[in-house]
Amino acid sequence: MERETHILVITYPLQGHINPMLQFSKRLASKGARVTLVTTSTIRNSMQALQGASSVNIEIISDGSEGDENLENLIATLDRFKVIVSQSLAEYIEKLDSSNYPPKFVVYDFVLPWALDVAKKYGLDGAPFFTQSCAVSVIYYHLKQGTIRLPIEGPTVSLPSLPKLTIDDISSFLSNPSSYPPLLNLALDLFSNFLEAKWLFFSSFMDLELEVVNWMASQQWPIKTIGPTIPSMYLDKRLENDKEYGLHLFKPDVDACIKWLDTKETHSVVYTSFGSLASLGEEQMQELTWGLKNSSCYFLWIVRETEQKKLPTNFLQETAGKGLVVSWCPQLEVLAHKAIGCFMTHCGWNSTLEALSLGVPMVAMPQWTDQLTNAKFIVDVWKVGVRIKLDERGIATKEEIELCIREVIGGERGKEMRGNSIRWKELAKEAMDEGGSSDKNIEDFVAKLVCS
Repeated sequence: MERETHILVITYPLQGHINPMLQFSKRLASKGARVTLVTTSTIRNSMQALQGASSVNIEIISDGSEGDENLENLIATLDRFKVIVSQSLAEYIEKLDSSNYPPKFVVYDFVLPWALDVAKKYGLDGAPFFTQSCAVSVIYYHLKQGTIRLPIEGPTVSLPSLPKLTIDDISSFLSNPSSYPPLLNLALDLFSNFLEAKWLFFSSFMDLELEVVNWMASQQWPIKTIGPTIPSMYLDKRLENDKEYGLHLFKPDVDACIKWLDTKETHSVVYTSFGSLASLGEEQMQELTWGLKNSSCYFLWIVRETEQKKLPTNFLQETAGKGLVVSWCPQLEVLAHKAIGCFMTHCGWNSTLEALSLGVPMVAMPQWTDQLTNAKFIVDVWKVGVRIKLDERGIATKEEIELCIREVIGGERGKEMRGNSIRWKELAKEAMDEGGSSDKNIEDFVAKLVCS
């Protein structure tokens, strides 16, 4: 391939967006393209570790924060982010146009639809990269089209290619729209210009969402599934040294986690993590601590430093023989460990894909946004987990948590879930392996760019 096939990949500065887009960038680079991952100054310090450390170039442009890693503030200032970053991106493209490596194409994070307008201003084509499932995207599309109306009336929603959904299976932006107006508007804006793009990239794989992908294609969407977007070592093992994402917004306690897991029997540990953003209320934390304790299973629980004050007094001492609590961990390495029996998860899309790709059954405890739909698929479509039922207060009780853990780790249904998980693991690997559906889509994209 000629060196001038230069692809810019611009991502929103959240870990759940950067990791899959970085992995896609590595795959593009493995096909011979020159790839620059562009992110913004909110996470300048965290990104420095990646510079020069992979096959992908890293570029940081201004979003007005200049290194203030306050992610909550970032979400609260979406309009300001758009104004500043669209200008910064334009300036960066202008600079590259007079360099040895002018860009040929822009892949942009799906939450930045305006990046396509910036690209077109400079004569470039672009494509959004969706860091959520195809199913969730279809639900938002139907809302934009008016097929779904808010507030949602009736107990269920029926949409083509999707299972019947209850109000508890739909994004919290839709089920409780008054609580998240800026984010609901953002979800609708995603589809303002998406059919102007040449391709639509999804961090998913064909077999996982076959009916949904086929429906999208029937609507003439130029869809390309290119996942799972996790390091090659855990899938096809074709990318040399691709063993981890490389980016950690929180410092992982690698040695403590792995050494502790090494002392535990196969499939005996409940790994519990609710991601980098979710914050549980104090009452919910209390119920969770008791549920883990009463299950009598070993547990590895990720409790971010800002959340640890919610733990009950003496909990760590009382459970020292059974549990390990750390502020962050190398999640892929943990999920791949033979000691893990199940993953109690908030059902973020990246965590869901990682568990599916590594053959780990799940206890689903979704918090908000797309996590509720992901939980529906985990339980009823892919059949790799159970979902914790909430009481009338919206709380997952200790009894319900204990029951779900025991069902997945020790119950008969748990064996069936593990078998299904192993099957999805094999299909995920096939998709990314040479000639697999995702691999062919990536190959096709790069080949068309070279010829254009």
